[in-house]
Amino acid sequence: MVMQSKVRDNVLQAPPKLYRIGELVRYSPFSRQTIHNYTIMGLIHETQWTEGGHRLYGESVFEELSRIIELRKTKSLYQVRQILRDRAEKGKGLKT
Repeated sequence: MVMQSKVRDNVLQAPPKLYRIGELVRYSPFSRQTIHNYTIMGLIHETQWTEGGHRLYGESVFEELSRIIELRKTKSLYQVRQILRDRAEKGKGLKT
């Protein structure tokens, strides 16, 4: 598969990178199981799936994981889930 860049405003733009779970494990302090659990719990979200059924995550997942790290310093996992859910709901309300 060949990735093609686009030119916008005379600046080359590469397509967004998608990460497999193994790459998230490599670039974050989380285990494969933790990434899987956070996905199932709705704390992070996959962007796409491969034809083989593997999850692919967008670049924004690293911001989401960083937010989780910060919140986990003082909050339980249940509280983190509620905070992220509330933020997502507020964000949806602003877009309508």
